[in-house]
Formats: sequence, structure tokens, C-alpha cells
Amino acid sequence: MIDTHTHLYLDEFAPDYSAAIERAIAAGVDTMIFPNVDASTLAPMRRLHGLYPANTFMAIGHHPTEVNADDVETQLKYVVDELSARPDDYIAIGEIGIDLYWDRQYRERQMEVFARQMSIAAHRDLPVIIHCRDGLDEVLEVIDSLEKVPAGVFHSFGGSASDVERIRSRGDFYFGINGIVTFKNSRLREVIPAIGLNRILLETDAPYLAPVPHRGKRNESAYIIHTAAHIAATLDISVDVIAEATTRSARRLFRI
Repeated sequence: MIDTHTHLYLDEFAPDYSAAIERAIAAGVDTMIFPNVDASTLAPMRRLHGLYPANTFMAIGHHPTEVNADDVETQLKYVVDELSARPDDYIAIGEIGIDLYWDRQYRERQMEVFARQMSIAAHRDLPVIIHCRDGLDEVLEVIDSLEKVPAGVFHSFGGSASDVERIRSRGDFYFGINGIVTFKNSRLREVIPAIGLNRILLETDAPYLAPVPHRGKRNESAYIIHTAAHIAATLDISVDVIAEATTRSARRLFRI
């Protein structure tokens, strides 16, 4: 299986970052994609990837919660510089997007930063990993303004069936499903059929959003098997079918 969104390089996994990767591989999760957060996470992400180049891939991007009042080019200088220096090291632009859950102060600047990174992805023919929390209208407004829309995934998707339709009408998009689908009161299980098996990507968002039976604990990529099992039960198919379909979709989107 492929964990299409995991932050195993963050301090929550210190000091033995390798242990979580080894547990994932032992659990059958042999491939993991690391999305970047900001300039400070670039070095630890690259360091861990360097230890497991056959099992991990990297994305480069500026997370919406890290957006501030600085001009767009200043905030994205490290992204542009990194892509110029090491373009072959990154399989996607991410994670990028809009997050208005915590703070709406930089709404317009978030949209500007998101639009710029979407354009970078389109120019470089790279897919995008989109973070969207309380900001779907803004995300779609930006997408509608683009000359070329890159393919991508809406990471940690938790929206409705109508949201799925709105997103799919804009382009070649997948939906990252993580531990939220296992939560007792989650309505995401009702939306899974609307997404469809061939548009689902498995993810953990580790160290966050651990699935049942690990809810409330530090998440890690090995736990993706619980998410896969819940999706399989929802669609009344086997976990093997889930693993095969989501792996095929991940490889198609990220060209890995």
C-alpha cells in the first residue's frame, strides 16, 4: 500500500525517525509520500528521505497555515529555489491550499500563495497536494482563475457528496481518505460511494488523525491498514481490492 500523505520527518517521531518507517514497511506500506510544510521542515524531510530513497518520495510546497503578511515571492522563495536546484527530487507541489479554520486574517494572501503554487505546478507539469479546511469556496475560486489546472489530490477530504461533484467538475482530482473515516460519528463513510473506488487515495497525515483503534494517539503510516479496512467494509469489497486500486491511482497521479 501507499501512504500518500505522511509527515514522519516531524519532531513527533524523534529521536528514532526510522522506526516508524520500518513499522510501516513491515505492515505492508512499502511506499510513503512526504509533503513539505514550510522552510524549516525541508531539511528533516530530505534527511529522512535520504535514508529510505526506495520507499519514500517528497513534495515541496508552503502550507497555508504558514502563510503570513510577507509578499508572495518572499514566502515562496525557498520553494522556487529548491525546485530550481533539485527539480528531479520532487514528485508534487504540496501541501498547498487554504485553511481558514484557525485564522481568517490572511485569507486573501493564502489565495495568492495557493494560486502561485498551482501555477508553478502547472508550469512544471507536477500534481498538487491540496489542503482545504473551511476554504472550499476559496480553493475553487483560485482553480477557476487558472489558465491550466494541474491534477491533484484533496488531502484529508471530509466534505459532502456535492463537494465531490464540485471538485471533480474542475479537473483530474483524487480524494485522500485517512483516519477520519474510522471515527464513530464520521459522515465520510456516506460519501465514499460518491467518490468511487478509483478516485480514492489512502493516507494517514501522520502524526495526526490516528484511526480507530489508535484514535487520540500519535498516528503513523503503519496504521493505514485500519483506514483501508473501513473503506473496504463501506464498499463491501476486500482490503486487497482497496490496496490494489488505491496503489494504482497513486502511481498514476504521482507517476511513481
